[in-house]
Amino acid sequence: MSQSAYVSRQVISKAGFREGTKPLLSRLDIELTERCNNNCLHCYINLPQDDLEAKNKELSTDEIKNILKEAVSLGCLTVRFTGGEPLLRADFEELYLFARRLGLKVLLFTNATLITGHLAELFFRIPPLEKIEVSVYGMKKTSYEAVTRAPGSFEAAFRGINLLLEKHIPFVVKGALLPSNKVEIGEFENWAVTSIGMDNPPSYAMFFDLRCRRETKKNELIKSLRVSSEEGLKVLIREQDKYLKGMREFCSKFARPGGDLLFTCGAGCDGGCVDAYGNFQACMMLRHPRTVYDLKNGSLRDGLTNFFPVMREMRTDSREYLIRCACCFLKGLCEQCPAKSWMEYGTIDTPVKYLCEIAHSQARFLGLLNDGEKAWEIRDWKERIGKFMGKKAYS
Repeated sequence: MSQSAYVSRQVISKAGFREGTKPLLSRLDIELTERCNNNCLHCYINLPQDDLEAKNKELSTDEIKNILKEAVSLGCLTVRFTGGEPLLRADFEELYLFARRLGLKVLLFTNATLITGHLAELFFRIPPLEKIEVSVYGMKKTSYEAVTRAPGSFEAAFRGINLLLEKHIPFVVKGALLPSNKVEIGEFENWAVTSIGMDNPPSYAMFFDLRCRRETKKNELIKSLRVSSEEGLKVLIREQDKYLKGMREFCSKFARPGGDLLFTCGAGCDGGCVDAYGNFQACMMLRHPRTVYDLKNGSLRDGLTNFFPVMREMRTDSREYLIRCACCFLKGLCEQCPAKSWMEYGTIDTPVKYLCEIAHSQARFLGLLNDGEKAWEIRDWKERIGKFMGKKAYS
């Protein structure tokens, strides 16, 4: 549509009619299925693709459409389709087109193995308007399938990736740092920049989340694959100037003790997540019964206006939490939150020691802590952050 005296083109998220108002719901994640055609070692959500019990419990096409319609009525502009592998849904194309016809941008998380020529053509004709995010687990068949444990997945993934490239569909890749692919970091990053056209090297998962459904056997495997805090630090600081710049910006916004209030993030404020079975959650990984809202007996509006605000006021009387996390100025850096506690321990307020180690390693590198110090014992943390940021004081 061209500019004229009567018509002008605008980006909807920047259009003036939204100024001065904040939508009740600006973004929504929908987990279309927990099932996946890969069986990745480290994955926190990948039921077998032929799990009929799970499939039969999944939201129907009409139920998802109704959720999308309500989301739009609440001001939502972007929906993320994730899983499991969302392309396993036989109705994926129908749901994608429905979301786009509603005016929603669609962000798709996929392993690309199920991308066909037909789907690539669909994304070309009707663009998702957000870059597709593709997980890549290795640059060679041996390394890739050592992670996915699915024969043929390497060829299928790169076939899907090449289809996206041929149609010039915007997408990015991301990786997971695992024993079989650690030696391929350089090759992966070079490929992502030169072949995919990414402006920056891809991100990596390495401090892996545990399964939010609390399956003990798989969680023990995931724990064994996590890098140590020191090894993770080496990866984070490979581009040291960029890392330091990001940390200064982070500290200026988030470095401070959180007190006894459990929710100090933005979970449930103007967004949320719907799982494959119709549960509305402030965070996709937080599945504690006290924090899950049943959409089949309610609405997005009720969840956002009544359920989540009460949930966000939850406080703890856990002595361990109050001694450590409530007083720790690194709480934002360690990402301690109810979801992490739930995955690790089945509670919402148990400090996650692994996250604590990661944060302390970074803080020592940044000069915020000395060897042997514990962040929750530090009283001059404002002065330390101010010095790190090059300021006399921090407030």
